[in-house]
Amino acid sequence: MNSDLSKYNFNIRVTGILIEDNKILLVKQKVSEKRNWSLPGGKLERGETLEQGIIREMKEETGLETEVVKLLYICDVEATENTLLHITFLLKRASGEIQLPTNEFESNPIYDVKLVKVSELEAYGFSQKFIELIKCDFSNAGNYVGDKINIGLGK
Repeated sequence: MNSDLSKYNFNIRVTGILIEDNKILLVKQKVSEKRNWSLPGGKLERGETLEQGIIREMKEETGLETEVVKLLYICDVEATENTLLHITFLLKRASGEIQLPTNEFESNPIYDVKLVKVSELEAYGFSQKFIELIKCDFSNAGNYVGDKINIGLGK
């Protein structure tokens, strides 16, 4: 085993779930061949806390000031070149109106931002498993769940 940790590349991605009136906030950007909509979020920047990271990402991508309500899930993403830890939070709107970002910080541009009915998520490329988690009020919240496919996100 290589003891030189300076070559070890480790990334943390924070994602936010904001639900209002049974609608969930999504951003339109290329996720995969099958999906063009995702939850707002991105990589944590050096020196940021998890909370600072998701609040910054939400502001940059949606125009909203948000607050963390609770930790939902901690996941891994398998089959990536570098270790990727995926952390999802439940958020609430503190202030602001939804707006399209400038994309100045985006390597993968965002083309739309909108609240989508939870009942319509499958049409936006989200799995039935993920929809059920929302409907069950994230009953297993606060836990490590392994690969993010276990919460219906990913491949």
